Amino acid sequence: MFKTIPELLNFACEEFGDSDYLFKKTDDGWKGTTYKEAREQARALAAALLSHDLVGNLSLVSEGRPEWVISELGILLSGGTTVPLSIKLLAEELPFRINHSQSKAVAFSKVTIDKVLQVYSSFEEKPKLIYLDSDQESIQRIEAETGLRFGSGLFTLEDLIAQGSEALKIQEVQSQVAAIESDISPDHNATICYTSGTTGNPKGAMLTHQNFCANVTQSTDLFFIPYGLKTLVILPVDHSFAHTIALYAALLRKFSLYFVDARGGAMSILRNIPINLQEVKPDFLLTVPALTQNFMNRMLTAIRKKGGFIEKLFHRGLKSRIIMNGDAWNKPGIVTRFFHFWPFALTNLLIFPKLREVFGGNLRFCISGGAYLDVTQQQFFKAIGVPVYQGYGLTEASPVISTNRDGLHKIGSSGNILPGIECKIVDDSGTELPLGSKGQIIIRGINVMKGYYRNPDATSQTVKDGWLYTGDLGSMDHDGFLYVSGREKALLISPDGEKYSPEEIEEAIVNVAPVISQCMLYCDHKKYTTALISLDSDTLSYLKDKQKITSPEKLLPVIEGQFHKYLSESAYKGRFPKAWTPKTFQILTEPFSEANKMINSTMKMVRYRIHESHSELLEYMYTSEGDHPQNPKNLEAIKTLAF
Repeated sequence: MFKTIPELLNFACEEFGDSDYLFKKTDDGWKGTTYKEAREQARALAAALLSHDLVGNLSLVSEGRPEWVISELGILLSGGTTVPLSIKLLAEELPFRINHSQSKAVAFSKVTIDKVLQVYSSFEEKPKLIYLDSDQESIQRIEAETGLRFGSGLFTLEDLIAQGSEALKIQEVQSQVAAIESDISPDHNATICYTSGTTGNPKGAMLTHQNFCANVTQSTDLFFIPYGLKTLVILPVDHSFAHTIALYAALLRKFSLYFVDARGGAMSILRNIPINLQEVKPDFLLTVPALTQNFMNRMLTAIRKKGGFIEKLFHRGLKSRIIMNGDAWNKPGIVTRFFHFWPFALTNLLIFPKLREVFGGNLRFCISGGAYLDVTQQQFFKAIGVPVYQGYGLTEASPVISTNRDGLHKIGSSGNILPGIECKIVDDSGTELPLGSKGQIIIRGINVMKGYYRNPDATSQTVKDGWLYTGDLGSMDHDGFLYVSGREKALLISPDGEKYSPEEIEEAIVNVAPVISQCMLYCDHKKYTTALISLDSDTLSYLKDKQKITSPEKLLPVIEGQFHKYLSESAYKGRFPKAWTPKTFQILTEPFSEANKMINSTMKMVRYRIHESHSELLEYMYTSEGDHPQNPKNLEAIKTLAF
């Protein structure tokens, strides 16, 4: 088995070095970089970093692009460690990570230049700056605002690669770079990956070369991903999921990685995803539930606008296919499948292919991670012919722990545990629980992080005797499928101390109610559960116009009806204990977002911030006026949003 990333890179170059690895959109179309070319540029960068004494921890804050990958590989080949930072971080969130990681340099792009320069004065060690683009206007701006001079404290990636290429013509430099590459220890840190901090300050997980190599091998062994596929990388590349299953798995499986066109800034990335999907026509996608939810909502909106025969046929065919599929592991009998075949067959002939065209037409499957993927999403996408396989993992596990795949798929589960990983479900005392019992998920394997950087206390609380305590609740069934219920720290708590995970109910509400775009449940030792919701503006307008609603008083009951609709859906009937289903809700006039810090860079809710920001509204739902949805604050919110 491979033990270092340079070994993986060399394997790729030996086996399929002339194949394209990285693609970037340019004015002349998509430009490719082969595996050998990527290694050549990375080695040149390594030589340059060595010559400028820039070996150590180096931060990368940029959109996904070939230059990111080459920068990371170059840092690793020099014996250094990367600190991948999300493009979605706010400027004020950068200094802690860069200072805490003791970064000697920060690499950034034109897309992230404003954030870096805004807080440069807060960087304690005044790290060197590496600009991934090369426009002179930006270089002059960086010099003016930092006091650094080009070639001394300020470099472009292009210039460093050119310097390194020249240096490698000298035999002594070649030997030095080769010796460092061969001496890299499997236990050497490859990345310090800061967790997104949904419940507190971020911690830097130290992921070693061996961690990544093990997880890449484990993941590809279980999933049987074919060779030579292409994907559009739509997840941020700082995300450990994208690191393992895109950047590094490509070195084993000969993937071609196309990066979303980011020319025009961060906002252009979202606009360009649909365009790039049509151009690239990917074979598979890595995604998170928030993205697939967006795709599903757009498809359903398009069907609804068609109306009439098309809408009725679609829903009949979708329902028939969902029934035929069962939970993908256990399917209904042949009579049931035969009865539902013809409605499905007609829909699959006339409608489903057009929906699949949204992804370019060649998409075989998606792999979802990062958060709980609701059952209705899984049923929907499998029914239309683009299965979304739910996996489970976390940064500290490099990150994949389990996954579904074709032929080993159970809807609602997070799949089977990867080979080489031990997994147990334990109670609060650490005692292993029997199959079917819910408890904390703990794992052990060579994919488990070394620890948290400069944080031994947090490390000792999370890794005990080699076991990683994930903080997630789940259970294992008799077929070996893992079910993840949610975060232990996000639990609802009743007055008598009983606990329940809210994520599945939250996802059910959002997926069944088109008008609700976000939902967070709350119960902190209270007598009943409540919810904060934000509304989808387009659906709100549609409901208002279609039903000719003229006042908040008439619109609120419609929203309330959608809020409780999940309780009558077949996918959820009897699934949630009545004690934990929310009694009431409050409508927010501003959704949770990255801008207000209530959504993190991996699109998860930051619950403690939501609690702090909306504490008065949460308490209001436990008053006599606010203990039901028909209250003045909800009417005022609807008036603000729709009238």
